[in-house]
Amino acid sequence: MAVPIQPPMPNLQFLKLGGSLITDKDLPGTARLEVLDRLAGEIAAAFQQQPDLRLVLGHGSGSFGHVPARKYGTRLGVSTSTQWLGFVEVWREAVALNRLVVDALQRAELPAMALAPSASVLAEDGLVARWDLASLSAALDHGLLPVVYGDVVFDIVRGGTILSTEDLFAYLARALHPQRLLLAGREPGVWADYPVCTRLVEQITPSSLPQIAASLYGSASTDVTGGMASKVQEMLALVGDVPGLESLIFSGETPGLVEQALLGAHPGTRIVGTRSVKW
Repeated sequence: MAVPIQPPMPNLQFLKLGGSLITDKDLPGTARLEVLDRLAGEIAAAFQQQPDLRLVLGHGSGSFGHVPARKYGTRLGVSTSTQWLGFVEVWREAVALNRLVVDALQRAELPAMALAPSASVLAEDGLVARWDLASLSAALDHGLLPVVYGDVVFDIVRGGTILSTEDLFAYLARALHPQRLLLAGREPGVWADYPVCTRLVEQITPSSLPQIAASLYGSASTDVTGGMASKVQEMLALVGDVPGLESLIFSGETPGLVEQALLGAHPGTRIVGTRSVKW
């Protein structure tokens, strides 16, 4: 469906904190609380240095939501009573992690406010179909930090499904036109020689993708919303659709990199389009 376009917002960036970064993805329901506090501090430091920064923050579900999601096959659809109970279980786990994320942000004195996708987004066959962005836009206008996250949503084809943060960002980016979309995970970028992992790809464009396609890989831990290959493909589609947008895939494990990226640095792998699209 067509995405309603909002007036462009200056200095707008999107940042995703990956589920593998903020949780131990091999231990169900285990958050990396010290990492969350450090990342919140880096985001706060970026705001202190660039007060006019506008940011939409997203985060994955990691070892919270992905485990029951795989158990019940929630992303593929929900129809039976058992699957609907699983839908609620995934929702509960996603909310639990989001509370920990928002708490860390507020300890860093950031005006973070969670906007739950399950309460506001309607999907159609696994894609965002309708999302009233008035509340999110108002939060940005008033200097707040809106937080979205991978969550269950109702779906007019599948009954219910899961939308990843990348799915949500894809819709938001086409509506709000951020300048940068930052994906902070545990990997330092996209490896040119996976699984040896000695050389990073500095930049990916649509024309260079075939050269690295063999090195793209799925997540080694439980992840029902895709691994590195899907992230690269999603970001290439997005930078092709949103004029001037660039995306970065980099490590949030290295202290300071999230702050540096928010202030304009280019750690990790940069993904850019090769053409501009007129709206």
